[in-house]
Parts: sequence; C-alpha cells; structure tokens
Amino acid sequence: MRRRSIPLLAVALALALAAGQAQAQELPRKPITLVVGFAAGGAADAAARMIAKKLQANIGQTVVVDNRAGAGGNIAHQFVAKAEPDGSVILLGSIGPLTIAPHLMKVGYDPFKDLAPLTMGVSFPNVLVVHQGVGVKTLAEFVAKAKAQPGKLDFASTGAGSASHLAGELLNQRAGIDTVHIPYKGGAPALQDLLGGRVAAYYSTPATAAPHIESGKLVPLATTGLQRSEFMPQVPTVAESGYPGFAATNWYAFMAPGKTPVPVLERWNQELVKALRDPEVKAELDHHGLTPAPGTRQQLADYIASESRTWGQLVRERGIKAD
Repeated sequence: MRRRSIPLLAVALALALAAGQAQAQELPRKPITLVVGFAAGGAADAAARMIAKKLQANIGQTVVVDNRAGAGGNIAHQFVAKAEPDGSVILLGSIGPLTIAPHLMKVGYDPFKDLAPLTMGVSFPNVLVVHQGVGVKTLAEFVAKAKAQPGKLDFASTGAGSASHLAGELLNQRAGIDTVHIPYKGGAPALQDLLGGRVAAYYSTPATAAPHIESGKLVPLATTGLQRSEFMPQVPTVAESGYPGFAATNWYAFMAPGKTPVPVLERWNQELVKALRDPEVKAELDHHGLTPAPGTRQQLADYIASESRTWGQLVRERGIKAD
C-alpha cells in the first residue's frame, strides 16, 4: 500500500507545483498598453479606462489606454496583431474587426491566428432610434413605412462592417425591407446627422442615445438583443416585435498578440476576469449600459468563431460590400 501511495503523492505534488507556477506567471515589468480601436469618449473607451484603472491597482503596474481610432477599429487590431507578444500589449477588441470586417475586406491580420483570446469583456444591445421627423413610434410603423417607400429610408452606422451596419442589414433581411446604409466614421458624426434630420435612423449604443430619448429628440423603436436591455427596460426588442430570434448584440473582448506564450495569456485571463468581477467596476459599467461578461479563453474563442460564421453568412447572402 505504501509503494502505491508514493506515485499518487508525486502526481499530486506535481499538479500543485504546476498550478502554483501558472498562478505566479509574471507579466512584463514595464508599462502595459491597452489598445482601443475607437476615439476617446465612446463606449469602448469608457469601458477600457474603467478596467485599466482596476488592472493597474491589482497588478501594481502602469496600464496606459492607447486610442488608435480608424477603419472601424481595424487599425488597432492590426497594430496589436503585430505587437511584441510578451504580454505588454493587449487589445480591447470588438465585433466588427474580429468577426465582420474580415468577410468584407483585406484587414492585414487573421483574427484566429494573429490574435489570441483572453476573455470576453462586455456586451450590450444597440437601440434603433429615429428622429421625430420620421413620424413613427414603433418598429412595426417603421417597417410599414420602409415597405411603402423602398429605398427611401436610410440608417446610419459607425462604418461598413460595424455592428450597427450589420444590425440594419439583418433587419432588412428579416423584415423584407430596403433601408439604405449610410456609413460614418464614428458614432458622434452619425448621431449628429440623426439629430439634424439628415438621416432617418441609427442603431446607437443605449447610453449614447438615452439623453436624446429623454429630451424627446429621438424615438426608440427597439433594442437588438434577445432580451430587453436593463438600461432601457421600457423599449421592446426586435425579437419580441415580430422577428423571433433576432439578435445583433454588440460586444468588446480582450485579445493579445497571437504568439503570446500560453502562461501569459492565462495570467491575463485571471487578471481581467478579476477586474471585470469587481463590484465597483461592474456598477460603473452597468451605469454606462455595458454588461460585464468575463469567461474562459476557450469560451471567447468559440464565441468569436460562432459570430464570424453568422455575420459571414449574412454578408454573403446580402451581397454586402465594403465602402
């Protein structure tokens, strides 16, 4: 009996040692850069800065947010894909550059080879809003007007291949309507033209649209998640408004350069999940209409693959082209 117990003890000690080594994996002893593909002031930037602040406190190292806006976030993703894979540079990636843009254009990186998943960050639905001059109050009225005037109603997005673009294309497909896509270089100019009545509709982030809904300048028609948004519980979903299963959820996820060593990736997963689960961080994200969604690296990898298949199919079926 004693001889048999020795190998078992050795295995237990080896496993414990391996676990301790993984837990103790050091991050580079230099400032950490968290790259964001959008300009300061937006939802992505707000999420990044909240989480960077908590990471800095937890790991005892400087964490700098680097805004590399442009090309719908593709510039930031390409930058991180080519960055030194030592764990000093991580990315707040987004749905467009990771799962939509590669089906529309050459992006200069392979999201499955050149970037490595760390954890899902936050998720949230968009909200379809129209300016008062459109003269509709519900999604059914919007669809009826679009069917009566094919090719006349338009909708803004933050760029070709963005989540707001594909949400509009998905509604076109599901409702059998022809609303025209108008791409912008970001949410701010899209919202400005919507408020000015120069475009009919926009799939906005809830937090951005909320003040203008409260003032009466914009009319919310529906949110794009499967369930009602906790940020806007009074607004029905597209799914419950006659299009069961409709889902066009927006999300931001943390990524690293593809060749980053696995122990470093696992350490980043631990630190990011810890930050996302912090009560203060969660409360602040909720305040901005962002739902923390931490998980494993494999869960994120599977989700990105699933989203890529879904949006790739829509791009092909709709014949969507890059602008």
